[in-house]
Amino acid sequence: MTTGSLKHDSAISHVTGRSVYVNDMEVSSVQLTGRVVYSSSAHAVIQSVDYAEALRLPGVAAILCAADIPGLNQMGPVIHDEPCLAENEVTFIGQAILLIAAEDEAVAIRAESLIRITYKELPAVLTLRQAIDRGDLISPERYISRGDADRALSAAPHVLSGELETGAQEHWYLETQSALAVPGEGQEMLVYASSQNPAETQAIVAEVLGIPKNQVDVEVKRMGGAFGGKETQANHVAAWAALLAHATHRPVKIHLFRDDDQKITGKRHRFLSGYSIGFDNEGRILAYKVELNSDAGSSTDLSRAILERAMFHAENAYFIPDIHITGRAFKTNLPSNTAFRGFGGPQGMAVIENALDRVARFLGKDAALIRKLNFYGIDENNETPYGKIVDQNRLQVIFERLWESSMYETRRTEADAFNRSNRYKKRGLAMTPVKFGISFTTAFLNQAGALVNIYKDGTVQVNHGGTEMGQGLYAKMQGVAAAELGISPDRIRVAATSTSKVPNTSATAASSGSDLNGMAVKNAIEVLKARLKKVALDEFQKRGFENLAACDIEFSDNKVMARMIPDAVIPFGQLVNAAYLAQVSLSATGFYKTPGIHFDRETGKGNPFYYYAFGMAVSEVETDVLTGEYRLIRTDILHDVGDSLNEEIDIGQIEGAFIQGVGWVTTEEIKWDTQGRLLTHSPDTYKIPTINELPEVFNVNLLHDFPNQGTIRKSKAVGEPPFMLAFSVWLAIKDSISATDNHATEPDFSLPATAEVVLMSIEKVKSKK
Repeated sequence: MTTGSLKHDSAISHVTGRSVYVNDMEVSSVQLTGRVVYSSSAHAVIQSVDYAEALRLPGVAAILCAADIPGLNQMGPVIHDEPCLAENEVTFIGQAILLIAAEDEAVAIRAESLIRITYKELPAVLTLRQAIDRGDLISPERYISRGDADRALSAAPHVLSGELETGAQEHWYLETQSALAVPGEGQEMLVYASSQNPAETQAIVAEVLGIPKNQVDVEVKRMGGAFGGKETQANHVAAWAALLAHATHRPVKIHLFRDDDQKITGKRHRFLSGYSIGFDNEGRILAYKVELNSDAGSSTDLSRAILERAMFHAENAYFIPDIHITGRAFKTNLPSNTAFRGFGGPQGMAVIENALDRVARFLGKDAALIRKLNFYGIDENNETPYGKIVDQNRLQVIFERLWESSMYETRRTEADAFNRSNRYKKRGLAMTPVKFGISFTTAFLNQAGALVNIYKDGTVQVNHGGTEMGQGLYAKMQGVAAAELGISPDRIRVAATSTSKVPNTSATAASSGSDLNGMAVKNAIEVLKARLKKVALDEFQKRGFENLAACDIEFSDNKVMARMIPDAVIPFGQLVNAAYLAQVSLSATGFYKTPGIHFDRETGKGNPFYYYAFGMAVSEVETDVLTGEYRLIRTDILHDVGDSLNEEIDIGQIEGAFIQGVGWVTTEEIKWDTQGRLLTHSPDTYKIPTINELPEVFNVNLLHDFPNQGTIRKSKAVGEPPFMLAFSVWLAIKDSISATDNHATEPDFSLPATAEVVLMSIEKVKSKK
């Protein structure tokens, strides 16, 4: 088996039910169950809290309030504006007020029913429009610009202006938020977490307990999905479990019920964006001005960085000479919104993609050709609004190959013919690109560590700071280690991520898990190979092979050999044992930092990304004009992953990201009532994609022959970029709506395009005939 064809490390154990998640763990016969008592009011003063009767209930070990926190009553990851437990005021429904530790879940639920909390209601801000009217920003507004957009708009032959709403999205990871805290000797606390960011979880737990970080160990074996929802908000359950474990001196596990998880946690940020786009008769964009307004929720969380990435991707794949981007994040009385696959990029891209679609319809041209006309160039028109050169640009080659392989022209002709002969069914087609920047835009986060141990039997343990959430990172790291050491993958084990093995790590996020951790693992292995080469030279010299240098030694096929000397071969395990006997260390740490990342937020210029990932999709839908329902006939995707570390895993990531994106742009509608209560808080009311939303024909291919220089084994990140390819479905639906009057009318449109949105849009188009 080649390292690039490794199966997911847990695939078999997942489907056979043998994979162990936090909620499967029982570490002690005295382990307790934790429960969170949260606010039923969106904004209120807490007048009284009475839990005396609940505390007397047999089986209740502890009930904690804010006054019982020994350290800081804070769990804000960047800005300390997010209390661990509400004390005097609540700012959203779902905010934690009390924590219960009980012998089992039934006792905890009974105890919660005996607790009495009274509130004095305060005015609540529950919509983004309300927040914008109030001007309650979480931080000063931001700008990125080039040229003079206002002047260019005034001079443009054509200008279109509009507004676009993009909705929130629930992460809907299969494993809800979970943590198991185990107290040790003295101040020690071990936390088994379902977290994308073990080092930050360690920091938050240490802060709320009022102890040093070296007293807290956080271990993450795997997560049952995360998608950004466990980058910061997994810290919450870990902190709550640790507080209860500290108070009771017993292990405590918290595993949120699905409905509670959806009510308590933040979502993808909903945006309300306004824009003006100027263009010429050919459809070339001359100017673009966009205001991106996001709903941060009740506290800062990662909203500033998410807004910034939305701004970085506001132009997507298009060169725009005069452009002005404004970003604002507003506070509302809803759970603090947080990271989600794409991290603001989808919200920024949606606006320009919708605007270009309008340009094409206005000019009576094919939107795919308008997009191609405006792509970033190779030698010119290749600089972003923030000053980075778009190098290794794959847009043109992807377009040309996908245009041909998807039979776009033929299918466009066929769709037009179908629409002329069908009154109640209309077909739509769209081709959309993605250019997605890879790196944390907070420069210092672009670092990773690793620890690689070789044992005397020739087996290897790899530790790194990345976390496994189903994306196949562990399998990729196993493959990287096998390729670098020249040994078979079955001799390598990737251990659970632990802050005691690799400290001070960054979150597994920003699609950078393989890039950062792969290079750190490679660095550690290079250190070990340098040591082993010296031992090999000594062994070969004993055998009479003289005048060899370290550069002559190669690692391959479970052997260590001298180049061009067939008899100079030592089995890898034998060399390892020789190194041990020679008192050579067989353990090494590795480190990597991404070079050249910088950005000046004052000037809006810099190099915030190491490289870009590119992709494109063509989707075709058929819409029922009487119901607004659609079926996805076919999707063709061509995506750029450099030299893939593992093609099967990468294709799986592309397929999964795309379908999750289809959910965001079509079925996944989140609604709150006028009191701030979440109405779509369970699988019967919140509609993630099912098998019915899959394309009937689904062609996913990787762009080959374009290695990515300067990355781990010339690969590219793949986790987030394909999510935005779902715009092809969204705009294909819009194209089918437009077909109801032969594309003469611009449809009203928003995101998600639910059946209701589609039907209302069709009715408006009909009314304008």
